Amino acid sequence: MSDSTPAAPVVLDIWCDLECPDCHLALSDVHALRARYDDRVEVRLRHFPLDKHKHAYAAAQAAEEAAAQGKDWPYIEAVLARTDELARTGEPLLLDVARELGLDAEEFDTALIDGRHLLIVDADQAEGRAIGVTGTPTYVVGDERLDGGKSQDGLRERIEEIIDRLLAERG
Repeated sequence: MSDSTPAAPVVLDIWCDLECPDCHLALSDVHALRARYDDRVEVRLRHFPLDKHKHAYAAAQAAEEAAAQGKDWPYIEAVLARTDELARTGEPLLLDVARELGLDAEEFDTALIDGRHLLIVDADQAEGRAIGVTGTPTYVVGDERLDGGKSQDGLRERIEEIIDRLLAERG
């Protein structure tokens, strides 16, 4: 009798600052990786708000509220598409994006005030620092860390090589 339980997906963690233009550019790679691997790869956004981006920490908390309301990636992508506007307008943009996606913007506002998602953001940031993340985007797949903040050139191909190897090892 064969075991028909599907193998767990390869996990790709992306350490991201939602005010970072390089993270916005990385979305095309995320889309391509999802299209190529479908459910064989789990793409997880990990928060790493940088001090130089004054609204990134609030954006990370807002992304967690979007996750709580069931629209994490649509929200993340919508905010990343407007990094310049986020830098200029801050929290009002975070609430506007929530409204545009049909989320409860009042609950977003409350979440940003009461800090209910602070621990998640802080834990991601601490874990990132512990494994050597210094900028965004940074990718971790398997036990390999790839820094996309310096250059996106050839990065997706390198990630694909690692994913292909990990999938082949699983049989």
